[in-house]
Amino acid sequence: MNIETPPTEKPYEKPEGERRGLLIVNTGNGKGKSTAAFGLAFRATGRGKAVKVYQFMKVPTARFGEHRLAEQVGLPIEGLGDGFSWKSKDLDHSAQLARDGWEKAKADILSGAYFLVVLDEITYPLIYGWLPLQEVLDTLQARPKEVHVCLTGRRCPQEIIDIADTVTEMTLIKHAFQAGVPAQRGIED
Repeated sequence: MNIETPPTEKPYEKPEGERRGLLIVNTGNGKGKSTAAFGLAFRATGRGKAVKVYQFMKVPTARFGEHRLAEQVGLPIEGLGDGFSWKSKDLDHSAQLARDGWEKAKADILSGAYFLVVLDEITYPLIYGWLPLQEVLDTLQARPKEVHVCLTGRRCPQEIIDIADTVTEMTLIKHAFQAGVPAQRGIED
């Protein structure tokens, strides 16, 4: 480890542009994409902002840690899917759930009623061809200027990255699952 001297001068100038809704993408093969999006959602909720979370792959009855806390603080989360694709008994049905869910999310994005809309794991229905990429792009670009949208999932389409304001790629360096450690309550769910 290298020891560094802390900076004594601010390393940047304060931006002078207009505050506006941002398009934020958390992608990559590393852990933490949804976790970061939920951190953002809880931060905005804590500031009294209207937030809605759509989870494209989670079932509506999911009760993970984030769901339990969201319930306590009044953050609405809507599960739109039927779980992991490899567990699906009917992928056509899974695709229809994603399309139906997208219509709800699209309406909320365009309504301007929310400060932040999180589209958790939306990249999967996009890359599976279940959602039309151009319609998602058009919606993101047509949203009211004060609406923030955060998208998560692996392999985010480049077209979305190109129009995003902030893109973070979580890089997998090491994961306990690879060493045989199963998912744990409070860490993965």
